[in-house]
Amino acid sequence: EVQVVESGGGSVQAGGSLTLSCAASTYTLRSHCMGWFRQAPGKEREVVATIDKDGDTVYTDSVKGRFTLSVHNEKNTLYLQMSSLNPEDTAMYYCAADEGVGGYCLSRVRVDAFAYWGQGTQVTVSS
Repeated sequence: EVQVVESGGGSVQAGGSLTLSCAASTYTLRSHCMGWFRQAPGKEREVVATIDKDGDTVYTDSVKGRFTLSVHNEKNTLYLQMSSLNPEDTAMYYCAADEGVGGYCLSRVRVDAFAYWGQGTQVTVSS
């Protein structure tokens, strides 16, 4: 029932910017905690940022001040605006929704708290 689809990945030089998009239903965006995640080769998947139905966001330390998570409800889209990108940001990026029914996050830090995942979009940052 819950489906999310990511887009917007690509290749960019260090210091550049990219904006990722996650398409979801209006109901999903209003009723679930949403998050962006990433997984680099040889690394475990990690939380990048999360947002609850009230728009309250939490970012992992490595992206604070550089990434911005937002929701545009009229476009049924969750965004991840990324700036000052570094090669260490290279990863497959995923959008996901948790299974909570109230729209508040079951966990802001546990990847396994998120039950509904998109297919991923690749971000590659070159020096």
